[in-house]
Amino acid sequence: MAWSLSKAFKNLFEGARQVESQDWESLEDTLLQADFGPRVTDEVIEAVHAIADASANLDTDDLRRILGEVLEERLDAFDPTLSLASEPGKPAVVLVVGVNGVGKTTTIGKFAKFIATRGKRVLVGAADTFRAAAVDQLATWAERAGVDIVKPQHDGQDPAAVAFQTVERAVADGHEIVIIDTAGRLHTKSGLMDELAKIKRVVEKIVPISEVLLVLDATTGQNGLNQAQAFLEQAGVTG
Repeated sequence: MAWSLSKAFKNLFEGARQVESQDWESLEDTLLQADFGPRVTDEVIEAVHAIADASANLDTDDLRRILGEVLEERLDAFDPTLSLASEPGKPAVVLVVGVNGVGKTTTIGKFAKFIATRGKRVLVGAADTFRAAAVDQLATWAERAGVDIVKPQHDGQDPAAVAFQTVERAVADGHEIVIIDTAGRLHTKSGLMDELAKIKRVVEKIVPISEVLLVLDATTGQNGLNQAQAFLEQAGVTG
């Protein structure tokens, strides 16, 4: 969204001048072009109007400032804090999901390094068993991050089994954080989405899953909402 916003708002108003009726139309068009969608656009416009109507001699710089404050307030309502608490003697488990090609494996590598540099023992699980390249890629990232990895025991192994083995090893070896990679899947494919639910069920026989993180392409737009809704329903996405 940041890329879309910066592009859309770059030339929203030219210079500082009194606000005119067409400026509100331009603001609405800009929000829609930035893929906020009709409902959110209406809510943002209403919030900006409420503040602007109470201000005297409003100019376009003021309107731009008010818009920024309204958007910031809406975003601040979302808590980005991850919950990585776990039961004594058991790891916190993070399941990473998303469609194909959005950068799940790369995200896991960077996330694992971030946690490891803060003194935590991290274990990653290569539960994307559909592509050998995915396992190799995750292994490379794990090596760079200085963390351990559990790989499939054979080609095409059940992803839920790999996830289970990863958590078993984490418990046995004293790892504090487990991050499980999963195969990219279209949110419209019910069979693959059901597989995520199976992975959750199997893992939670050992320990509750702390977080289910959805990786999205920032330029996806409204389709990202459809993806999020599907993964929320099937995998219980938390962030």
